[in-house]
Amino acid sequence: MLYGTLLHPEILSVLASAGHGSRVLIADGNYPFVTGSLPKVKIVYLNLAPGILTATDVLKVLIAAVPIETAHIMEPQSPPAPPIAREFRELLPESIPIRSLDRFAFYETVRSPDTALVIATGEQRVYANILLTIGVVPPPRA
Repeated sequence: MLYGTLLHPEILSVLASAGHGSRVLIADGNYPFVTGSLPKVKIVYLNLAPGILTATDVLKVLIAAVPIETAHIMEPQSPPAPPIAREFRELLPESIPIRSLDRFAFYETVRSPDTALVIATGEQRVYANILLTIGVVPPPRA
């Protein structure tokens, strides 16, 4: 039995095999899951219905499950930033750098060979996509 809150077997499997520098995309319901990633990427569909699950629901669980080194968020080229960007920033610890990319730069970054997992959500808010880079697990203190 597991202690953590992450129970999804496919997500656990990919995260367990991913390492430092691997990337995980939490994508909204409008994201092009198949064409917006490389063919080798594992796609897990959690988009049961519109609004279920949300990108922030998934982010909360992943924050508790893996070390996060950095994050990329999708934002439009012209202000204002979408409200979801503020929510992502509030959920992530202040020590994690967050980089904003326009839509097409974001797609290209996701298509990197380092992206190991795409989690499709039922998120309906626009620009509700966040790409997490997995960090390192520090050695135990003596």
